[in-house]
Amino acid sequence: MIVESRRAADHSALSLLAVSFRPDQWSKNLLLFAGLLFGGRLLEPEAVLLALEAFVIFCALSSAMYLVNDIRDREIDRQHPLKQARPIASGALPVRIAATAATALVAAAAAAAYVVAPALGAVAAAYVTLLLLYSVTLKHVVIVDVLVIAAGFVLRAVAGAIAVQVPIRPWILVCTTLLALFLAFSKRRHELVLLGEGAVSHRPILEEYSPYLLDQMIAVVTASTVIAYTVFATSADTAERLGTARLGLTVPFVLYGIFRYLYLVHQKRGGGSPSAMLLNDRPLLTCVALWAGTVVLLMYTPLGK
Repeated sequence: MIVESRRAADHSALSLLAVSFRPDQWSKNLLLFAGLLFGGRLLEPEAVLLALEAFVIFCALSSAMYLVNDIRDREIDRQHPLKQARPIASGALPVRIAATAATALVAAAAAAAYVVAPALGAVAAAYVTLLLLYSVTLKHVVIVDVLVIAAGFVLRAVAGAIAVQVPIRPWILVCTTLLALFLAFSKRRHELVLLGEGAVSHRPILEEYSPYLLDQMIAVVTASTVIAYTVFATSADTAERLGTARLGLTVPFVLYGIFRYLYLVHQKRGGGSPSAMLLNDRPLLTCVALWAGTVVLLMYTPLGK
């Protein structure tokens, strides 16, 4: 009876850890495949394997950081209408188990990253350090909090390029930064609208923002994102490096994707979880799939030449 109880408890703890890892958020790490795609190595099995290894490593690291953040914010999360159900906030998952799992994930992922490439290990260490600083202090500094989130996405893109040994192009850093800012500002706006007067008690930094201010910031990064991607997609330099002069055909997908996201934020009060919106909104998911498919078609088949 005692053995069976222990097994049930272990199984329960593993299940709760699996939930706390937030696998639904792993779609953010798909950015690591940008280097593989735009570096021209998509059809090379060895490069694909390296990109997959980097993807798994950053899924482990991001899950570890979610555990750390949930541990630190468990008291505040208990006042949130949605986050109060998280295993750590609800008390179902002991802090000791969550902390041990986070430490193990970071150690294993960092070691694996170093084995793939020492430079990848350095990027992984920078990613963990940045997110730890964010969890401890930077998320309480207005505007810096959103810039740090964007930096996390940039480090993913850099890691993907390092893993498959392709140059880190400035355009991918610019487009990644702008898109990440767009998503982060939209998330802040969603939190303000969802929580109303209780927003500040849940996330103190929200006192420094307002829907109007965030709308202005979103407008700036939206226009900047579209312009940056359009310039990249239609430039002669891009055509020469990527082997296709028709990448401009993907601009409509970018326009629709951004406009659809804005529609969901403003008309459907979405934006709290970009990953959830991507996976649950069929038009948005279809748009992203068509964009990726078109890029592959243009870069890797005679049709794009």
